[in-house]
Amino acid sequence: MKQFLRLLLVIGASLSSTGVFSAESPASFSVSDLSFKRPKTWEWIEVTSSMRKAQLRVSEPGKKEAAEVVFFYFGPGSGGGTKANVDRWLGQFQEPKDQIKSKVEEVIVGKHKVTYVQAEGTYNSGMPGGPKTPLQNHMLLGAIVEAEQGSVFARLTGPVALAKSSQQQFRTMVESGLK
Repeated sequence: MKQFLRLLLVIGASLSSTGVFSAESPASFSVSDLSFKRPKTWEWIEVTSSMRKAQLRVSEPGKKEAAEVVFFYFGPGSGGGTKANVDRWLGQFQEPKDQIKSKVEEVIVGKHKVTYVQAEGTYNSGMPGGPKTPLQNHMLLGAIVEAEQGSVFARLTGPVALAKSSQQQFRTMVESGLK
């Protein structure tokens, strides 16, 4: 009987390591009262901070470079206003605002106002108030969704080429939760 149980454990461990029993990445996920569809090729990552409500990794097959996508939600009336967050995001670059090719666009999707932000240059990665790591030739794509339950903030940061090639998928994902 013990040998049989050991055999079952070995088989279970083997199947688990091959992904047969591993949890699937969700096709969609909720942030506040909104549900977003994850692009199929974007990897679901367990959140690394209580401030983060969803986290994804974007990469291209065979390449080391990756971009990070993070969703934040702080509750009704929290997280600061749209302009303050746009300014904070643009301030995360080493170069002055006029040198980071920044663009801010406001659109209406369904009943939600969405403010899209993009910039590129040397991005200072790191937690607010903590040490920063300067990442050259990086891009930020951001979206601030104004909703009844409070704003939802989505941000993609990564190498410029990867971010640019992911821009339409990012926008489609953000807008998937608003229709």
